[in-house]
Amino acid sequence: MSSSNPTALQAASARAMVAPEHWFSTLAQATEAAAAAADPEAMVRALIAPLLAIAGDRDAWTRPGSLKAGERQFYVGGCFVVTPDEAWHMLVGNVGFPAEQRRLMIPIDGGHPAHVRDTRAPLLLANTDEHGDFKQYLKTSRMGSSIYAPMLWKGRFVGQLIMASQARNTFARQDLDMLRVLATQATSLWMAMDGPAWLAREYPPADAFKVTQAGVDAR
Repeated sequence: MSSSNPTALQAASARAMVAPEHWFSTLAQATEAAAAAADPEAMVRALIAPLLAIAGDRDAWTRPGSLKAGERQFYVGGCFVVTPDEAWHMLVGNVGFPAEQRRLMIPIDGGHPAHVRDTRAPLLLANTDEHGDFKQYLKTSRMGSSIYAPMLWKGRFVGQLIMASQARNTFARQDLDMLRVLATQATSLWMAMDGPAWLAREYPPADAFKVTQAGVDAR
């Protein structure tokens, strides 16, 4: 079993401790840790957790309109891999998702993950309110800003790295570019660690949290 999942609060706290001049060092350390990870899921988490510490506008939540009543700033990230039967995007290596959504399963044609799979292109939704087709798949809240980077291997779509935050306009193009770099690294390591075989053993997961194409309501 892979290492325990850091909480959203821990990820947010880490963000405040990483100054911009240390960003490249942080990414280098992340890739080194990912290469030494015990399994593909631990590898993904080794890449995502440090990126949550440096990506995004850390003051976004203070700006008018960034948070609605009852909302608070927090971050989540992870990888959605295409299941062997190509029916679902399955969450792997998450940081910040509710424990019961450890194996969140989104229909393969659901929401913006489906858009990324269809286009095989990175995607930035700086403010999800401006995208009427945005679907909420996180159980606890509708995220206000999100980025997606496809994982491609020899022309095949493997999955995608994703990050999201509650506050609108948290993420910008430079954040997406960093995620793209890590998505390329994640893809190479996924194949080197025989991710497809690992996925075949994990799927279907006993703790699957399946949602519909339309998404879920905040609880």
